[in-house]
Amino acid sequence: MAIHRFEKKQFIPATLDEVWRFISSPANLKTITPPYMGFDINSPNLPDNMYAGQIITYKVRPLLGIPLSWCTEITHVQDRVYFVDEQRQGPYKLWHHQHHLKEVNGGVEMIDIIHYQAPMGFLGEMVTPFLVTPKLNEIFDYRFKQVEAIFGK
Repeated sequence: MAIHRFEKKQFIPATLDEVWRFISSPANLKTITPPYMGFDINSPNLPDNMYAGQIITYKVRPLLGIPLSWCTEITHVQDRVYFVDEQRQGPYKLWHHQHHLKEVNGGVEMIDIIHYQAPMGFLGEMVTPFLVTPKLNEIFDYRFKQVEAIFGK
């Protein structure tokens, strides 16, 4: 089955330190996730910043309000440059999400790159263009607007 790639770029008119502080804090994930997803972090005692090796567990309700458990590991962190989260358990067969930051004139360019594979083999592959990819676009469009609301355009 194919491994799909999703990419979203956003310019943020803020300092690199401000943006890093925001996106590297697990507590802010709920803020940038659509409310209908029912996103709740289950991991107790989360630190202010992510670190390599950190495990974060969630409940999400991406479709029809059905709760799913999701567990990700922060596998790589380079301070103020990027971090990677990878699914260890959850709704995807494969989920590898890179969060990149780059200081640019007037602010920060944030780039999300996700490699993913739907579950259920051939059936999952069939619904990816009609269900999975549009859902990712919807979630990241919401995130884009939330980041704009926090930092400006």
